[in-house]
Amino acid sequence: MGIHEIIGREDSLIRDLGDYEEQIRSEISSAKFLVIGGAGSIGQAVVKEVFRRAPLKLHVVDISENNLVELVRDIRSSYGYIDGEFKTFVLDAGSLEFEFYFKNEGPFDYVLNLSALKHVRSEKDPYSLMRMVQVNILNTIKTIDLSIKSSVKKYFCVSTDKAANPVNMMGASKRIMEMFLHKYGSQIPISTARFANVAFSDGSLLHGFRQRLMKNQPIAAPNDVKRYFITPQESGELCLLSTLRGDNGEIYFPKLDGELNMITFAEIAEKFLIQNGFEPYTCKSEDEARRKVQELMDQKKWPCYFSSSDTTGEKAYEEFYMDHEEIDLSQYNALGIVKNGATAADEKLTQFLDGIARLRRSGTWSRADILELFKQLLPDLDHKEKGKFLDEKM
Repeated sequence: MGIHEIIGREDSLIRDLGDYEEQIRSEISSAKFLVIGGAGSIGQAVVKEVFRRAPLKLHVVDISENNLVELVRDIRSSYGYIDGEFKTFVLDAGSLEFEFYFKNEGPFDYVLNLSALKHVRSEKDPYSLMRMVQVNILNTIKTIDLSIKSSVKKYFCVSTDKAANPVNMMGASKRIMEMFLHKYGSQIPISTARFANVAFSDGSLLHGFRQRLMKNQPIAAPNDVKRYFITPQESGELCLLSTLRGDNGEIYFPKLDGELNMITFAEIAEKFLIQNGFEPYTCKSEDEARRKVQELMDQKKWPCYFSSSDTTGEKAYEEFYMDHEEIDLSQYNALGIVKNGATAADEKLTQFLDGIARLRRSGTWSRADILELFKQLLPDLDHKEKGKFLDEKM
């Protein structure tokens, strides 16, 4: 059983890439790329797609020194070397050092921003939530501004399916980010992508399944939350297509069928365990699951605790676009395109930034303060506050 079977599909999603391979390879081989957040799961997938097509220049920036080291080892072990320049830099995109780097190491033809705080659990406290605003919104604005000043040919920034009708502040932060992308689209061509959970990406629940097996610990998952999933390689291919083929303002997304492709985390956990030679054993509590690990392992079984979702910000299902958005489903076999992304009056966007700056200067703020600013731009934000976060579960 391969990764596609685990996530409920029979084959690869991005079948359209081959139709444009010659054009894409030609474009990459004569261009200079900067990938920000390139050591995360999606970022690494994008870097590999660019690297293997031999660009003139490929720089990768990330705050994770360890992940950058592994990225280089992975690329050298898989693809070897290219004639073009390939370098990595341990930098925070919001820092002064990054500004100096950008000015001294450019120019770049394409800037791809894959950096993000992507977990709903990161909105549980006011400090991490403000960091989410910094990374997902303010750093995006900053890197766009730097790109405009240095005449970058195209800017790509990753969004999320959770930006469509958001119910959590992570999705709302990306929705607001999309509004700023639209604003700056008048000064530089910008495209983006919304896509499903990337299977087994760092920090994801599926990645947690692997960690639990490695550490001889029980698996826990919600049995009522359905999600779409794509593979890491598919995430890289989707971002690459949007970068090189997407028109200004377009949002690419995977064309998935709800009945065929949506799957619960509990179902994936069971398939994952079977693939690894264990029979899933459903326990009635976390305590029972922890207590029975060794006993069940000896029987080639694995303890699982599946329960209904009861934490803040969880959405029962995912979607890639909203009713008022113009959708093109005809251009690609496996991809759809949002043609008219999120918009907001410049005055409201300025008021939002002023409000965030005011909170930061004050040195104190609450989650409610930030949520209030979010709702000024997203009055229909249906935030699901349940008083419990994922850190309070196994």
